[in-house]
Amino acid sequence: MQKEEPRLRLTRLQIFLRRLRRNTLSFGALIIILAITLMAVVAPLISPYDPNATDANKTLFSVSLKHPMGTDIFGRDILSRVIYAARVDLLVALVATILALSIGSFLGSLSGYSGGWLDHLVMRIVDTVMSFPSFVLAMGITAALGNKLINVVIAIAITHIPIYTRLIRGEMLHIREMEYAEAARTVGNPRSRIIFYHLLPNCFPPVIVQATLAMGWAILTVAGLSFIGLGIQPPASEWGYMTAEGATYIVSGEWWVFLFPGLAIMITVFCFNMVGDALRDILDPRMRGIR
Repeated sequence: MQKEEPRLRLTRLQIFLRRLRRNTLSFGALIIILAITLMAVVAPLISPYDPNATDANKTLFSVSLKHPMGTDIFGRDILSRVIYAARVDLLVALVATILALSIGSFLGSLSGYSGGWLDHLVMRIVDTVMSFPSFVLAMGITAALGNKLINVVIAIAITHIPIYTRLIRGEMLHIREMEYAEAARTVGNPRSRIIFYHLLPNCFPPVIVQATLAMGWAILTVAGLSFIGLGIQPPASEWGYMTAEGATYIVSGEWWVFLFPGLAIMITVFCFNMVGDALRDILDPRMRGIR
C-alpha cells in the first residue's frame, strides 16, 4: 500500500502536467511567471547596475547596449530598476494574497458550516466591504494608514478577503451535507477538526484558481496605487511608480522611460490570468476523465 501511494501521486502529477502542456499559451505563461520570479530572487546577481545609482551625465539616455532599456531622469538604469521592482510587486502581491486567503478561508469555513447568526453576521460584513469598489477602498485604506509597504499589503488583503470568504462559504454549504462530513460527525470529531481537517481541504481547488487570478489583480492594484502616489515610494523600484514617472516624458519623446515598466506590468498580469484560466480547466471535475 505504501508503494502504491507515491505511484498514485506521481500519476496525478503527470496528468496535471500533461493537461497543462496541451494548453500551449498557458504553459508558456507559467514559464514566464517562473522566469520573472527567478529574476526577482537573483536580482542582485543579474542586475547590471545599482538600481538607485544616479548619474547626471547619463540622464534620459535612449536604448543602447550599455543600457538595454535606457535611463531615467536621474540617470538610473531602467533595466536594473525593472528587475528589482519585480521583487517588490511580486512580494506585495504574494503576501497580500496569502493573508487574504488565510483570513477568508477561516471566516468562510466557520460561516458556511455553522450557519445561523454567525453566517448572517459574516455575510453582512462581507457585503459591506464589497459595496465599495476594490481600488477605491484600497486607496482609502492606504491614505488613512500611510503609504508604507505593510499598509499597502493590508489594504490589498482587505479588498480580497470577501472574495475568498464567499467562495469558501459556498463550497462549505455544499460539502457539509456530504457522506464523509456526516461520517466525521458520527464518530465524534470536534467541530474544529471537522471544518479545518476534513472539509476545508476539499474546498481548495476553486480557491487555488481564484488565488492565481488574484495575484494579477494584486499586482495591478500595487501598480495603480504607486501610479497615483499612494503606493510604494521612491527611491524604491516599483513598476507603477516608474510608469508614472515615465508618463511625463512621453510628449518630449523619451518613450522608453514609460514603456518598459508598463510592459512588465502587462506581461505579468496577463500570464497570471492565463495560468488561472488553465488551472480552472484542469481542476474542473468535468475534465478529470480527459487524459
